[in-house]
Amino acid sequence: MTYILNIETATRNCSVALSQNGNVIACKEIAEAGYSHAEKLHVFIDEILKENKIAFKDLSAIAVSQGPGSYTGLRIGVSAAKGLCYSLDIPLIAIDTLEVLTRKLTVESGIIIPMIDARRMECYTAIFDTKYEKKREVKAEIIDENSFSEITEIIHFVGDGATKCKDVLTNIRFVYHDEIEFPSANEMCKMAYDKYKKNDTVDVAYFEPFYLKDFMMTVSSK
Repeated sequence: MTYILNIETATRNCSVALSQNGNVIACKEIAEAGYSHAEKLHVFIDEILKENKIAFKDLSAIAVSQGPGSYTGLRIGVSAAKGLCYSLDIPLIAIDTLEVLTRKLTVESGIIIPMIDARRMECYTAIFDTKYEKKREVKAEIIDENSFSEITEIIHFVGDGATKCKDVLTNIRFVYHDEIEFPSANEMCKMAYDKYKKNDTVDVAYFEPFYLKDFMMTVSSK
């Protein structure tokens, strides 16, 4: 049996899923405005293993969402994943965060654009077809009324970044799926297992999250 622990912390959603041969056994997650990842992540990991009677030594690999997303969230998730891989001597699998978000939606036509809120009117985006094949690489882009004007197909938007674009992107071909806000470790399970079977892993020592943009520290005005 192949047991993989999947960790997703790239957004406000702190999410952990356990899979067996690519099938989801259990998933624990919480999305809080205050980013409770540091408090919740290790608790979720311990609980999900104990509740399903799986020991750390039974794990075949750890999968982690690689970004883009929250700088702090990604650091917490990747640090936890690397620590587990080091201590258990098992491989690390990196998963594209925007593809994880995209796989929460199933549609038969058009294209899917996942949007993770960056700041102001900026979003992390990519473009996928209905079979989740990436058609355009990840960008951090400022959204205006001309965004995606070159695309004539129906566009399905998912993610918390799409919410703030509703007043700007108003064409009839834009479809908003408001119920899909954040990526989840649940959708990582099959992706991680497929990579595991291909031995598609990353170097634990040198792997870093895909931040896309440099971290910017702000100073309080108070």
